[in-house]
Amino acid sequence: MTDDLSPPRAPARPTVLRAHGDERVDPWFWLCERDNPEVLDYLRAENAYTEAALAPTAGLRDTLFEEIVGRVQETDVSPPVRRGPWEYFTRTIEGMQYDVHCRRPAGTPGLPDPFAAPGTEAGEHVVLDENVLAGDHDYFAVGDLTVSTDHSLVAYTTDTSGGERYELRFRDIESGRDLADVVPDVYYGVAWATDNSTVLFTRPDDAMRPWQIVRHTVGTAPSDDVLVFQEDDDRFYVGVGRTRTDRFLVVMSGSKTTSEVWLVEADDPSAPPRLVEPREQGHEYHVEHHHGRGGDRLLVLTNDDGAENFKLMCAPTNTPGRAQWAELLPHRPEVRLDDIDAFAGHLALSERAEGLERIRVLTLDEDGAIATDHVIAMPEAVYSASIGGNAEFDSETLRYRYTSLVSPPSAYDYDIATRAATLVKQQPVIGFDRTQYETERLWATAADGTEVPISLVYRRDLRRTGSVPERQAGSVPERQAGEASPMLLYGYGSYEISIDPSFSSVRVSLLDRGVMFAIAHIRGGGELGRPWYEAGKLLHKTNTFTDFVTCAEHLLRAGYTAPDRLVARGGSAGGLLMGAVANLRPDLFTAIVAEVPFVDCLTTILDETLPLTITEWEEWGDPLHDPAVYSYMKTYSPYDNVEAKDYPALFVSGGLNDPRVQYWEPAKWVAKLRATKTDDRLLVLKMEMGAGHSGPSGRYDDWKDEAFVLAFVLDQLHIDA
Repeated sequence: MTDDLSPPRAPARPTVLRAHGDERVDPWFWLCERDNPEVLDYLRAENAYTEAALAPTAGLRDTLFEEIVGRVQETDVSPPVRRGPWEYFTRTIEGMQYDVHCRRPAGTPGLPDPFAAPGTEAGEHVVLDENVLAGDHDYFAVGDLTVSTDHSLVAYTTDTSGGERYELRFRDIESGRDLADVVPDVYYGVAWATDNSTVLFTRPDDAMRPWQIVRHTVGTAPSDDVLVFQEDDDRFYVGVGRTRTDRFLVVMSGSKTTSEVWLVEADDPSAPPRLVEPREQGHEYHVEHHHGRGGDRLLVLTNDDGAENFKLMCAPTNTPGRAQWAELLPHRPEVRLDDIDAFAGHLALSERAEGLERIRVLTLDEDGAIATDHVIAMPEAVYSASIGGNAEFDSETLRYRYTSLVSPPSAYDYDIATRAATLVKQQPVIGFDRTQYETERLWATAADGTEVPISLVYRRDLRRTGSVPERQAGSVPERQAGEASPMLLYGYGSYEISIDPSFSSVRVSLLDRGVMFAIAHIRGGGELGRPWYEAGKLLHKTNTFTDFVTCAEHLLRAGYTAPDRLVARGGSAGGLLMGAVANLRPDLFTAIVAEVPFVDCLTTILDETLPLTITEWEEWGDPLHDPAVYSYMKTYSPYDNVEAKDYPALFVSGGLNDPRVQYWEPAKWVAKLRATKTDDRLLVLKMEMGAGHSGPSGRYDDWKDEAFVLAFVLDQLHIDA
């Protein structure tokens, strides 16, 4: 950066914010005025400064982009998933930003030829080409894509702003023509009835809370749509889906701590929804339908009666209330039961133990009781595995996905009877040799004695600390002689979301330059079950931040890296983490990447009119009505706690159309940091002016965006090639 390059300065216009007798002065509150031309001018000025300040990295950016694209088999095809008489799959085409959705007759031998043009192989038909739909739009995303039960129509939703308010359309698959129906203002969730002309969909309110389930009949005007279900409690949000047996459309209403399920017969979509079990504060449950062995019944995952990590129950379909629930699999304190997929003769459970995902298979006897029980064996000690596309109910084969920090994503078909896994396809990664990289699991000990897992990957030839395969509380092995390695440490830690150790071909560009990559599996996430989540939310939220610091300190003490060689990264709620850590321990990091960061959390969660605020109170607390929550959030809110001190270099991003983290949060944070911090380290804001929470939509645009971020990281680590 040249000496005469000056960053933009947003003028301070103090606004006094009052709550519970407390006053906060916010000099940049005015930046929330979306329609104010001065605000837009300021954001454009920040973008111009970012481009100028990072201009010296342009060559590295281009190199990184070429590397990223060079590892991708740009023309490729996904493993087909059978549904009835068809197998459905997607194609990607070199130079094209988006997927092409296709199908072919079921039972066609072998994988589709990845290099065949869409629709040219025998029997193949194009269902939907996203590239054609995207046209000249700068942003384009498909939210839902679901095929009718007779496979004649596809219902799909599109968004061209990043604001996540979609339009619902219908296409005749055989002719490739869209019907006249265009349903506006749709959220995620679309489910077909078995009449092949009725769908249920979700509609958001003005605050982006999905609150209504609406019925649309193909060929009728949207004004004739019928309200099926409305959720008037602002803490709750609704969704809709369909059971794998195709028997029910399932309407789900839930808050962060409580849920309720209603059933609609798929054969009779105009019938009123039937309640499974009335909501009770703190009780969460969800259901799957099962028939065959054990008769016609509902399977229920529930945290009822103290089962904080959930247990599996069953109930008659006609009398599904809690009084009729019978236990199939008891609560296991050490295992979090996440989900269930029901098949005619077996059940596949998604669960977590020791910080890792597991797939458990329960085979059923003729009465529907558990006959055998086993966990599918995985080839590596640290990995990520999840149940994949399994559209057929009457199947003895289970499709699952597998990946690790050194293993590209793979699809396997698992034979339930023989317990043999057959590789269907592994994602091609051109030039990648997994034997050149190593991964391990470390454990850092927090001040309260809690052991926090860290997943780590690096190039095998790096000098490093000896492996730590077992927990060694309080024991950190000495590093071998040699210079500390550069490292990128990633974290999230909210909403019970687990950041599992999965492969990234983009990340190879860091690894090949000697940069280690680590994931801090901190409290607030779901890696170690429901108690792990509970210990990092509400009035325990600061555990999330101190856990991340603990992980960084562990890696530093063990000699893996050094403060001038360590970069932190996180986005959204993980961006809040980055902001809190920047205030808490700026000395540990040379740079921080905070993407769409939720850094003005206190002001946002006080404002009931903002999208999603009220539904978030059970995650963060309600500072509007509870003075204790207000005081607690004020202690960690990154924007409120910016101080006159040195900070690491910062790369901050946002999206003007973001409905989840409003653009002004990163903008205000950057403005306050510029006016307050005492160092001269680089601080840049990259604001997407035509996108939302997820940034650019096309895959090439996404790779360019990632190259931009990685170039910043490498530049701060003084790696310029």
